[in-house]
Amino acid sequence: MNESWFRRAALAGIATAAATILAAAPASAHVTVSGPDAARGGSAVLTFRVPNESATGAATTQLSVRLPALTEAETEPVPGWKTKVTRDDNHRVVAVTWMADPGGGIGAGQFEQFSVLADGLPDSETVTLPATQTYADGRVVNWDQPTSGNTEPEFPAPTLALAPAHEGGAQNHGDVHAAAAAEEHETDTTARWLGSIGIVLGALGVLAAATMFTRNRSRQ
Repeated sequence: MNESWFRRAALAGIATAAATILAAAPASAHVTVSGPDAARGGSAVLTFRVPNESATGAATTQLSVRLPALTEAETEPVPGWKTKVTRDDNHRVVAVTWMADPGGGIGAGQFEQFSVLADGLPDSETVTLPATQTYADGRVVNWDQPTSGNTEPEFPAPTLALAPAHEGGAQNHGDVHAAAAAEEHETDTTARWLGSIGIVLGALGVLAAATMFTRNRSRQ
């Protein structure tokens, strides 16, 4: 075997190893959304996971998410961030923006999660929630590209599959509040019944004691 054969074998081995490493490398992190209880037309907690992908190490200082004209949206407080809810002329929620306090944000190699209680999700199989990520150095990334088939675009829009209405959780905030009110009413009713029983038993005890006292007096 000559030197050229060893050289060709070595180059082929390097190429194979490189291909293996590239295939095993994880896909680039994107802004994503999750909502295990999300159902068509219902309510659910939607959680947006936001990684820092800045090549310069600049912090992510703002995230804005477009929403499909929700009936209502309540944001979960995130330390070091302020929240702005945008509504349309019909008072429906069309966007939520999280803004980092001065000097703060998502640092290099870190991620943050932002949650919103969304009420009035669309009656569709999926919902797309385009997001805009802003970095401290002025770079803006629009996560709004649709995914077609098995091909993922460079900046895919966060997309969530919605379960059929009967498989999800509460249909809307009204259902949640009604359930809470019913539970509170049931608890209050039970407490009243127990209180009434206690009063009756107490009265019977007093009556029994008075009767015994009267009998003892009559025997003396």
